[in-house]
Amino acid sequence: MAAAMARGWVGEVESMLFTDSGSGRAAALADAVRGRALESNAELGREADLVVLAVKPARLNEVATELGHAKAVVSLLGATPLQTVQEAFPEAVVARVMPNVAVEVHRGVLCVAGALPDELMRLLGLLGHVVELPDERFDAATAVMGCAPAYLALAAEALADAGAEAGLDAALARELVTETASGTAELMRRHDPADVRQAVASRGGSTEAGLEALEREGAREAFAAAVRASLERMKG
Repeated sequence: MAAAMARGWVGEVESMLFTDSGSGRAAALADAVRGRALESNAELGREADLVVLAVKPARLNEVATELGHAKAVVSLLGATPLQTVQEAFPEAVVARVMPNVAVEVHRGVLCVAGALPDELMRLLGLLGHVVELPDERFDAATAVMGCAPAYLALAAEALADAGAEAGLDAALARELVTETASGTAELMRRHDPADVRQAVASRGGSTEAGLEALEREGAREAFAAAVRASLERMKG
């Protein structure tokens, strides 16, 4: 997720700095986004105006000690309350952020808990749609906006595969589904999703037949089950 944010910030920020635990991923990402890989977290803490913290939650205190006196910290740590991160960085401005992968193309959703200066909020806004949420709502939001790109991509795969089975070129079927999804998303910014669905499904028509098949196969419940399963996994 941090890599997706970095790709979204290319050309938007003056410079980006990266560290890792020795995997080499920091250097590879730095090369990809014209940034710079550093030797240590201590060096990163001294140089960075904003630290995007994307480590395993169990390493929080260890990494906080290494970073030292970081000025501002955005935590991407799952299942880690804002207060826990603030306690690890008592002198820093701290926020908890949950983005989804579309930040890479400036169309992400970013849930934010905590008070960030206007300039840092502006940086997050460059990546997509920012929603401020109470910390205790993060798990539910993550199950919907963080996981949903995978669920929507699965639906797109299934539709494109069905189109190919019906005789369309596979690449064309994918193009048709992708562009339809993009346009439908724009419609749902202006209209309730139920209204969009009803507008397409004329009585007795082919769309209504398809919707009835989805209901018979339990599509709505399957998506609800996916959200519930994600929430259960977050709770451990």
